[in-house]
Amino acid sequence: MSPTGVRRLRPYLFTNFQRAQYIRTFSAHPRRSALIEVAAKPKAPTTQKESSRHVKKDYEKRIAQIEAHNSSLSQCYPRLPPRFAQNTLVSIHTAREASSHLEPDETLSSGGTITIAGRVHSVRSAGSKLIFMDVKDASHVVQVVVQQSALEPAGVSREQFRHYAKSVREGDWYTVTGTPHRTARGEQSIAAVELPMLLSPSLHQIPETLTDAETRARHRHVDMLVNPEPTRTLRIRHQLERSIDDFLVERDFVKVQTPILTAGAGGAVARPFETEATELAGETLNLRIAPELWLKRLVVGGMDKVYEMGPAFRNEGVDATHNPEFTICEFYHAFATLDDLMTLTETLFAHMHNRMETVWQSLAPTIPPPFADIKMTSSFNRLEFIPTLEREMGQRLPDLSTPTATSEVLAMFNSNSLHPPSNPTLPRLLDSLAATYLEPLCTSTPTFITHHPAALSPLSKHFVCSKTSQTVAARAELFIHAREYANMYEEENSPFAQRAKFEQQLTYQVVDGEGDGRAEVDESYLGALEWGLPPTGGWGCGVDRLVMLFAGRERLGDVLSFGGLRNVVGGTKQV
Repeated sequence: MSPTGVRRLRPYLFTNFQRAQYIRTFSAHPRRSALIEVAAKPKAPTTQKESSRHVKKDYEKRIAQIEAHNSSLSQCYPRLPPRFAQNTLVSIHTAREASSHLEPDETLSSGGTITIAGRVHSVRSAGSKLIFMDVKDASHVVQVVVQQSALEPAGVSREQFRHYAKSVREGDWYTVTGTPHRTARGEQSIAAVELPMLLSPSLHQIPETLTDAETRARHRHVDMLVNPEPTRTLRIRHQLERSIDDFLVERDFVKVQTPILTAGAGGAVARPFETEATELAGETLNLRIAPELWLKRLVVGGMDKVYEMGPAFRNEGVDATHNPEFTICEFYHAFATLDDLMTLTETLFAHMHNRMETVWQSLAPTIPPPFADIKMTSSFNRLEFIPTLEREMGQRLPDLSTPTATSEVLAMFNSNSLHPPSNPTLPRLLDSLAATYLEPLCTSTPTFITHHPAALSPLSKHFVCSKTSQTVAARAELFIHAREYANMYEEENSPFAQRAKFEQQLTYQVVDGEGDGRAEVDESYLGALEWGLPPTGGWGCGVDRLVMLFAGRERLGDVLSFGGLRNVVGGTKQV
């Protein structure tokens, strides 16, 4: 074979030895998502059919290569020997530190060997008898020096070394036993004293780059192998959720779990998912749209501080900040007023901000944190809904409690050349005005919008505002950069007033499915209120949006482990 032919086959035989000569691309095969590597000079496949041929060819060559050096494929997926039990494995960070005090070209002479396990990050050769292999775990990388002469005392033959050199590939999982060593160039390393043991091979080439958003979301495991952002985001999410837990537990809140599968879907105005259970034939069940009504039952039962962080489901649209499945955190605090809730929110966000600064520094010390511009002052801005809206519009709102309120507010859309929402109910019209005039006022300084019109808050306490003479809710929403992050209000605890608000909510429901979700009079919840709910403050936030804020991601799917609903379905579907 000509030298040129050898060079073109080399990525399949000696992966990464000459990786600068190659580019890698990702291709979604209709039956198998795979990674392909092609030479830089030949024309890359331009059609799905051509791409599929390259995918298949690379996969088949890898299988043939493995079979050529092993008696069976099962041999490539061994059980760990007892001597490689978890308590004998050393972290890669520890392995690096073990050689930190050594001089260049020095090997630790005492202290025995260490064993690590990880994924091969890169492979380089220096002649036929010396291999350099970078092995990484979740956070660190260490170089492994595999020299044929150093393995001979362990009984490794020249043929065994050659087979290892030909088959090792970036992406493979290996365990290595060796001695802490520092190379002549000063690289902290492990000098292998046994032939590295293959634990699980990668059957596809890991691409150099992966930028297509849909491909990254549908194949998150591959995205994580190429790009640092997904893993960093999940670590930020973990720390953020932990900071919320710590904050609430320190203030004597009790974390609970409430039902996800229920009969009825109260606690918010949204369209629920419906299903049936085998044991309850004929009865429609719902995935919860919020845990609110269950948590307030616990307050009725005597638990004065409760919270939950878990999934909720709404059978609605998918966009940059919405997904049918999302994570919500809600807490309920007996005897807390709206001012108490806003003060607690200010303290919580300052706590999260400080925690995330430390986390970001540990994960990406060379990159400025994406939330650096947020002005986390001791007191956030506050804007009252109706007075601020009237000021920005230059018009006064009509009396929102009258039967003609909807038509009068709709007329304001026409006079201001605004496009009204579909199914223009009073809550939808007011919400649209808030999005147009109020939310843009909320910039890098966290801002509360307070005292919403009563129609927007059917589960909160209402009162007549002395400034506007309108009936408003004891409610506040927190916005940063025109995006909502938290919602809080004093809970309606009268079963009589709550029944009237449920019934009012029904008037905004329409038959054609274009209404504000499915509304109902929740008789079970009203029955619970009859046992006495003390004056209570309730608070909720979308955890996914918080992660977006502190991880600097623009799409909600980017902070979910496997992307949004479309990506989850597309990533698991076989076509």
